[in-house]
Formats: sequence, C-alpha cells, structure tokens
Amino acid sequence: MLPDLVSLMLFARVAELRSITRAAETSHIALAAASRRLSLLEHHLGVKLLERSSRGAELTPAGRVALYHVRRVLGQINEMQTELSEHAKGHRGHVRLQANQSAIAQFLADDLAGFAAKVPGVSIALEERPSGEILEGLREGATDVGVVLEGAPMDGLQAFEYATDQLVAILPRAHALKDKRVPFSTLLDHDFVGLDAGNAISRLLQDQAAVAHKPLRLRVQVRSFAALCKMVSAGMGIGILPEGAAKPMLTALRLRMVQLTDVWATRRMYVCVRNYDLLPTVAKSLVDTLTHDRRGGEVGVPRP
Repeated sequence: MLPDLVSLMLFARVAELRSITRAAETSHIALAAASRRLSLLEHHLGVKLLERSSRGAELTPAGRVALYHVRRVLGQINEMQTELSEHAKGHRGHVRLQANQSAIAQFLADDLAGFAAKVPGVSIALEERPSGEILEGLREGATDVGVVLEGAPMDGLQAFEYATDQLVAILPRAHALKDKRVPFSTLLDHDFVGLDAGNAISRLLQDQAAVAHKPLRLRVQVRSFAALCKMVSAGMGIGILPEGAAKPMLTALRLRMVQLTDVWATRRMYVCVRNYDLLPTVAKSLVDTLTHDRRGGEVGVPRP
C-alpha cells in the first residue's frame, strides 16, 4: 500500500514544526489520528522517521531522506494542480521554463513579456537554476524548456542559439584602476567580491585565475548580482558581472565598468529542449519566440 497524500503532508508539517501536536492542529487533524497516520507511514516505509520525546519530534537520518522525497512528491502534485487549473480556467496552456541567473537578469523579462502578448492567457512557471541542473531537469522531464550557458554538457538534447552576453569588471568610481579595457589577469592584483561557489561566473573566474597562475583574492561572496554591486560600491573589491545586469545599477551605486579583453568574457546562451517536435504547442511557441524574435530569423538548426 502506498502512503496517502494527507499523511505525507502531515509528515512534512511535523518536520517543519518539530511537533506532532502543532502539526496536527495546523492540519486540522485530531492528535490521535495524526499520531496513527505517522505510525502507519513508518510501517509502510519500513523505517523509523521520527524520534518522539516530551520536547517534540525530530527527524531520524531515514526521516531526512524521506523528507527530501516527500517534498519533491508534494511539489510535483502542486505543479499538476496548477497546470490543470489553468486548463479549467480556459487558459491556453502552461509552460515550465528554467533559466540561468544571467539570462533572467538580462534578457528574459522582455522576451517573456513579448511571448505573453503573443499568446494571451499562457501561464509560465519560471525557475532560476544553474545550467547543469537545468540540463538534468530537461532529461528527467522536470522542465519543458531551459536556457543555459555554453560549456554545459548538452548531450542528448536539442539546443538553439539564444543570446550572447559580455562579462565586465565593476569598480567604484574612485578606484585606482583607470583603464577602460584590461585583461582579467591584470585585475588579479586586486581584491574581489565574488558570487557563491556554485555560480558559473565563480567557477569561470577560478579557472582563469589558475590559468594566469595567480590567486583569486576573494574578500566576500554573495548570492545575487545586486548584492555584489552593493559590496563593490562599499569598497570591498572588484566584481565581475554580465554587462546587461550591471548597467542598471551603475548610477545609483556610483560604479563604473571596465571591459575585459579576454575571449572567454563573451559567453553564448542556448535554449534547450529534449525534442522540439514532441513539445506541446505552447512550449514550441515559447522556443520560437526566444530564438526567432531575438535573432530575427527562423528557429535555428539544433546545435550538434
């Protein structure tokens, strides 16, 4: 017998609140019934999920593993309900789109607004993910369309040219470096503000610092482009960002840009799908908009 959704939701609530009593109250289930449901869930799964005590309930190691999968199941159920509700409302469709941070910060807002104008009533579920996770999501069917940076392994997928961005250095206006164009290796004599270690730009800068045989002197790391600009403005170091993401923040934060002369600072992005011909009509329309409208031509031949 498979666990029922009410028990799975109750288990997730217990994990969140660390209390069976509070989870039962917020789930509008009698305490005895909630306790019974949790015991049956443990019986069905064959493992102990919770350590119960007078202070509450804590996850066991097996419970932490179970919680990860339960959250994925509940998330997929929520996605199904959302998508089906769009059909019930008479909307024309629902598209799942995952994109990297640089694409979202620079291009996708305008492109998706144009798509929504062309296809009224469409619902777009946009998630920000690193390129590697997006490609895995495409292979596993977790998303319909992905926007990724070149260099990620696109084997087994179809990829169409989307956009090109340019990495630039961001400095305070009063910074001692006055050049308008420099190689990245010159900047390595200064302190840096970096993005978190999992970001594609962070990995690229670490690799290029190694090529230059110089350390990348990171004083602080942040998660967002906006936070990086604020740290640079405060004098914490130099930042490297896509030009389109940096420009809107230059004036307010009293920053200036320096162009990088390195070839690798120009990056290409691709729209990826598992199989264009098998996509739902509305997802095909999104791919067409992202590739045709931006480049002014037909949808490209998939990248080999």
